[in-house]
Amino acid sequence: MFKSTLIVGVMTLLSRILGFVRDVVFARAFAATAGMDAFLIAFKIPNFMRRLFAEGAFNQAFVPTLGEYKETRDKAAVKDLIQHVAGTLGGWLFLITVIGILAAPIVIMIFAPGYLSEEHSRSQFDLTVSLLRFTFPYILFISLVAFAGGILNTYGRFAVPAFTPVLLNLVLISATYWIAPLMEQPVVGLAIGVFLAGLLQLLFQIPFIYRMGFLSRPRWNPAHPGVKKILQLMLPAIFGASVAQINLLLDTVIASMLVTGSISWLYYSDRLMEFPLGILGVALATVILPSLSKQHVTESHQEFSATLDKAIRWVIYLGMPSAVGLFMLAAPMITTLFGSDKFLQHDIEMSAMSLMAYSAGLLGFILVKVLLPGFYSRQDTKTPVKIGIKALVINMVFNILIVVPWFLMEYPGAHAGLAIATSISAFSNAFLLYRWLRKHGIYQPEPGWPKVWFQVAFANTAMLAVLWWLHVDVQQWLNWSLTERIYQLLFTIAVAITVYFISLFILGVRKQTFFPTA
Repeated sequence: MFKSTLIVGVMTLLSRILGFVRDVVFARAFAATAGMDAFLIAFKIPNFMRRLFAEGAFNQAFVPTLGEYKETRDKAAVKDLIQHVAGTLGGWLFLITVIGILAAPIVIMIFAPGYLSEEHSRSQFDLTVSLLRFTFPYILFISLVAFAGGILNTYGRFAVPAFTPVLLNLVLISATYWIAPLMEQPVVGLAIGVFLAGLLQLLFQIPFIYRMGFLSRPRWNPAHPGVKKILQLMLPAIFGASVAQINLLLDTVIASMLVTGSISWLYYSDRLMEFPLGILGVALATVILPSLSKQHVTESHQEFSATLDKAIRWVIYLGMPSAVGLFMLAAPMITTLFGSDKFLQHDIEMSAMSLMAYSAGLLGFILVKVLLPGFYSRQDTKTPVKIGIKALVINMVFNILIVVPWFLMEYPGAHAGLAIATSISAFSNAFLLYRWLRKHGIYQPEPGWPKVWFQVAFANTAMLAVLWWLHVDVQQWLNWSLTERIYQLLFTIAVAITVYFISLFILGVRKQTFFPTA
């Protein structure tokens, strides 16, 4: 698990770094303008559907089913399943894509109703609709990418799927410089870039599927036993696997009713929060799902629980300092990465507010990612739905309790209330998932957890003290040059990381602490 997680983590790190470069380019080229808000909505809708269907429900249903075929049947049966899933999935996705393009105005009315208000011009609505028609086919391409990635992950080929998102960032960066300037509305170039990136990612993975001997003519057959099983698992998982994404999309709906720039501020802060979430949460979830599926099929209950325990320890040891670091360095990170003559101090302060709110829930977000495979590997997609509904209700209740009063008082940081509500919902979701697994005896913690909590608390306190000591006012960060900002930020992060791991080492943390049964 360590080796596979390291491979996925490194590839994800590369993708996240390029994602930062992409967002820096976006911030310097478009800042937090109305056009950027329109693009982010047009991109968020297919991106949301990608996480909901492709990386969420479909992946959680397909990988365990494919793993079962791999363990219990011959290669011909596996190939037959892949053919029918490819044909059926591709057919439905093509139909959804056509409908989405034709119904783009209705989709925008649903997901960004604030654009119909008097505060926003008709041109803002029309621009968002035009952008969505370019970006919507991304769901078709990227869902097939997730399908191919599920095959590769099941057979232990983690590097290729983990590297694939790098192509999205490269294409969008290129589109900013070479396509956007040719457009009457520059952000249209970004939407075209999204379309091209989806197609390129799919073409990139096809040769690897061919070399494994699984590339063949897709077949449409929803009645195929394997396809029917996947569809049955997908329906409830569509909701349960992506509660966090639904919460974020609901945040966008509400943010469209707030002041111009709110959507962009939430986007830039969310991107920074996604960095540790992707490297740790997504990487761990990707690696443990095939392992848990195999352990469930072979009825290795003790190994199943031990695998979950190791993953949760990783989350606690590495997720908590990530949350503390994001909270304390929110403004310096935003200033260094996005600050420019277009992304001004007000944008920095507003983005930092929402980043601090998101960072408070980072541990909850990561735990959800790691705990969900404990259900889907057992082909249980109904329980996460029930829990997900509760978390979604909690999110909406706190949106009403926090955002509505701030909005009525015309508080400029009302958008941060959305992030606070989302963080509370994430922790609620994680707690309910954890409690269910414990209650039904599926997960039993390994010995040594009190010591883990003491070590983590001590090390985080030491790191927090250092970050407080090295704290510099935002105005000073703005006065520094970009080189000085980068140096100061890297120096602060390096010192904080060093103090944290030295503290852990002093308290006896070694490899065996992360892997007690290894």
